[in-house]
Amino acid sequence: METDEVERRIEAAIDDAEASVSLPRVPDEDHEDAHFAAVVVSPAFEGLSLVDQHELVYDALGEAMTTEIHALELKTYTPEEYREAN
Repeated sequence: METDEVERRIEAAIDDAEASVSLPRVPDEDHEDAHFAAVVVSPAFEGLSLVDQHELVYDALGEAMTTEIHALELKTYTPEEYREAN
């Protein structure tokens, strides 16, 4: 799976989400372990615990979390939290 596909799936499943996905380490051609890092900003995270926010993202990726994605470094923010952090 490519980074743009991960972004597309997240943005399609979470209301008003903006996802930025990268590869945090050099892919190992000898292994199929796809490691991704994602920053997701959405008003849908408002009032949710961090665990619930991450669960929304995992749900958006569905089966890929157990087949095509080996690891996902995840940071989630509401728009206000993101503005404050940056």
